Amino acid sequence: MASIWKGSLSFGLVSIPVEVRTAIQGDHISFRMLHQDDHTPIKYERVSSTTGDPVPWSEIVKGYEYSKDKYVIITDDDFKEAAVEASKTLEIVDFVQETEIDPRYFETPYFLVPSKGGEKAYALLREAIRKTGTVGIGKIIMRQKQHLAGIRVVDEALILEIMRFANELIDPDTLSLPSTSLVRPQELHMAEQLVTSLAESFDPTKYADEYRNNLMRVIHAKMKGKKANLKPEAGAERDTQVIDLMQRLRESLDGGKKKGSVRSGPSAAAARERKSASKSKAAKTGKRAKRKTA
Repeated sequence: MASIWKGSLSFGLVSIPVEVRTAIQGDHISFRMLHQDDHTPIKYERVSSTTGDPVPWSEIVKGYEYSKDKYVIITDDDFKEAAVEASKTLEIVDFVQETEIDPRYFETPYFLVPSKGGEKAYALLREAIRKTGTVGIGKIIMRQKQHLAGIRVVDEALILEIMRFANELIDPDTLSLPSTSLVRPQELHMAEQLVTSLAESFDPTKYADEYRNNLMRVIHAKMKGKKANLKPEAGAERDTQVIDLMQRLRESLDGGKKKGSVRSGPSAAAARERKSASKSKAAKTGKRAKRKTA
């Protein structure tokens, strides 16, 4: 796996030589635009929207549209003037509790890997972040662009999270959202029961992109001159009309019990542990009592 950035990760007076490597892989299906008659690839030309004539690269400039059809031209010198001084150091300026960060700020993850000589300091920072439950915050210049960066821990790796800046997020207060006053205590209690009954440990391998899988089956079948046999998964149709919430909650809970699919959530597991501990304690008490009697 090739590195896409090399430099130093620093906190305080400690500097760690590191490399940045990709942490995700694209899984999209690519298509080419073809001419229907002979299946030859389509090419796109850069043409003037006014004359329709082709425009060579040498005559193309960049413009910022500040009002309808009004542009200010930005040159290479302008971009250079605005550029932040390139640095090969990612300096952590703050450590903040991970629970304080809105997940919407996290955009793209990368692996941070120690370069030769940085292994011990890397492990030290990793364990310090893990123990304190924090995220290191700094900035990084990567691919000629400045990014807000978060340093997190996943298993034994430090993860560099490219983050969004505050002005990129939309404030939820701008939305018309229902008030909690609409929720009745009895409904909330039943909803909590339903959520608990469906509680599971997160296993991402359980969830598949069904559309992509179906599309690949279609593609592979057509490559062999056949038709894909796609069987739709059985599932209950969802009623989108306004319904009695209490009735639906009861049906959901009862349905799960009848099918035996109501899973033990955290509260159920805790109850089993308490019951087991109680039995164990009772057994020990009984043994002590017998010894005293004897």
